[in-house]
Amino acid sequence: MININGQLVDASETGLSTTNRGLLYGDAVFETMRYSGDKIFFWEDHYFRLMATMRQLRMEIPMSFTPELLEAEVLKTIQSSNLQKSSCRVRITVWRKSGGKYTPDSREVEFMIEAEQLELPFYTISDAPCEIELFKDHFLYSGSLSTLKTNNRLINILGSIYAEENDYQNCLLLNENKMVVEALNGNIFLVNGYKIKTPPLSDGCLKGIMRKQIMTILMDLPDYVLEEDTVSPFELQKADEIFITNVVSGITAVTQYRKKSYDTKVAKELLARLNVVARFNK
Repeated sequence: MININGQLVDASETGLSTTNRGLLYGDAVFETMRYSGDKIFFWEDHYFRLMATMRQLRMEIPMSFTPELLEAEVLKTIQSSNLQKSSCRVRITVWRKSGGKYTPDSREVEFMIEAEQLELPFYTISDAPCEIELFKDHFLYSGSLSTLKTNNRLINILGSIYAEENDYQNCLLLNENKMVVEALNGNIFLVNGYKIKTPPLSDGCLKGIMRKQIMTILMDLPDYVLEEDTVSPFELQKADEIFITNVVSGITAVTQYRKKSYDTKVAKELLARLNVVARFNK
């Protein structure tokens, strides 16, 4: 079942219009969340990021879009799909109402919520190899628009095709200054001894929910120093570890970049703490 503006419908009967602005112009934003143990992980962070993104894109936020209402709609969708006892990936997509060309006729919005079952109830780190490479065909551009979760993800799609064609499990994206920004599906962290580094938002990386959680965990650990600074491609082969974060998979440990192989010790340490935070965070 899919939730369209609060109405539950079969996925085959959504009746989405061919004039949908998200389809025609990418005039849409979204949040991808993880649900497990009868709760949405980091719900407040997701809600406030969604509202901030809608404001920045000058969408008209309905007065009814309270955290309580949207959370209830998410839970209603999960229950209607018989996933309330499972773990699942949930996506909320919001788009401006149909009408207009580049200039919309209305700034009012519509939304859709969908849920997809996940196998595991908690975050885990897979033992499968994760080899990465730089994706250099196209660049992200530093600035606030790159930090937003919008439907304009062409570089991620092309990078994913490149990774598949070349037997990589992920790729790293560069900005116009040819600095490392993020992975195809999440933020990145480099471990070098006791120092852990992640690119700053000013370089164009996504303002990730899991990025925020990992940074908060690290700031409470006296054994590590967190640095938010520009990452050069030359630093990748000098790192002891590299890991990728997103809210659905949690932490993915990179195992190889070119001729360099990486440890996973710090990633596994952080994962244990992350599962505790996720269980008790709202």
